Amino acid sequence: MTGQSATEAMVEVTSEEELRALVGEPASHAVTKARTALHQLDRDWLAHSPFCLVATSAADGSCDVSPKGDPPGFTKVLDERTIALPDRPGNKRIDGLRNILSNPHVGLIFFLPGRGDTLRINGRARIVREAPFLDEMVARRNRPKLALVVEIDEVFHHCSKAFLRSGTWQPETWQPDALPNRARLAKALDRPGDSLEFLEEYYGPKYGEKIYTEG
Repeated sequence: MTGQSATEAMVEVTSEEELRALVGEPASHAVTKARTALHQLDRDWLAHSPFCLVATSAADGSCDVSPKGDPPGFTKVLDERTIALPDRPGNKRIDGLRNILSNPHVGLIFFLPGRGDTLRINGRARIVREAPFLDEMVARRNRPKLALVVEIDEVFHHCSKAFLRSGTWQPETWQPDALPNRARLAKALDRPGDSLEFLEEYYGPKYGEKIYTEG
C-alpha cells in the first residue's frame, strides 16, 4: 500500500501451528540428536575451543549474549554433566551474571575457528566465587574471581549452514576496514567526552597487554 511503513506491512506469525505449516517438521535425527551428558567427542571439542557465546535471560525477560574467549581448553569439564567457564575482566556491566541470579537457564555455543559446525550446550548456571578448579584457570598469572558453573540439560552439535551462507571463515569476504575502528566508534557512541587521540592510544597495540587485568 502507498505510504505504508515496513512495520505496518508486516504479517506476524502467532501460533506454533502456523509456524510449523511454514517451516515443516524436523528430520528424526535433528530431534533425537540432543543428549543430556557429554560424549568424549564433546570433551575433545571443548578442549580445542577458544571462544563461545553465552546467552542469558533475566526473570523479567530481558536478554543478553556475552562473548567468552581464552586459550583453547578454557572451559573445564568437571564431569559428564557439568562444565565451568572463567569470568575474565570486562566492562563491569555484568549483564549476563545479573540475569543468572534471577534465572539460571543459559544457552552456550562453542566455536572452533575455521569450522562451520558448532557445539551447543543448554543448562542451568551458578556463579561461583571459590572452587579448587579456579587454580586451573589462571591466565597470564591472573586467577579469575568468578566462574560460571553450568549443569548440562542438553548438548548437541549444530550444522554449518549459517557459516556457509555468511562466508564467515572465508578471508576474501572480510572487510574489517568497512567501518570506523573501535576508537572512532567509542568516540561517536560510547565515550564522546574522551579525545580521539586518547581512545586511539587506549584501543591501540597495548590494549592486548591488559586484557586479564583491566575491565
